[in-house]
Amino acid sequence: MDQLKKTLLSAFMGTNFMTAYSALHSYFAGENFREPDHLQTMVKRLVPALDKKWLTIAGWGAHYAMGVVFAGIYVELWEAGKIKANLKTALVIGGISGIAGALIWKGTFKAHPLPPWINYNKYYLQRIPAHVVFAIFATLNYQLIRDSKRKKAALLKTIV
Repeated sequence: MDQLKKTLLSAFMGTNFMTAYSALHSYFAGENFREPDHLQTMVKRLVPALDKKWLTIAGWGAHYAMGVVFAGIYVELWEAGKIKANLKTALVIGGISGIAGALIWKGTFKAHPLPPWINYNKYYLQRIPAHVVFAIFATLNYQLIRDSKRKKAALLKTIV
């Protein structure tokens, strides 16, 4: 499987679980930590006439696009042998990604003329565990792809 497919699949898995984590955290904390909601709000405030369907697509599309960016960095590092695709590394890159994610959100909110009205400090802090969840599931997905490829190669060797 080529690197782009690994990136897209790892991004999809990581983003799905990160989004689920953020929704669950939102429920228990009584705050809205759902990334697509905040992206959708910012698009709506810039383009108020945009249909709700397109706002939803824009919010979710931007959210998954950032997942592809983060997963692309991870896959590049894994493929180049710079880091190992394991739980320990996932925790580290998740923490680093969480800090980067908080800084990206902070810059986005500061640059936007009408950002969402939320508790920013809580939101930035929540980015760290959310990105750890992303990194864990992106890593698990990558491991499954990698191990599946290895098993297929080993099976072919026994047949030939």
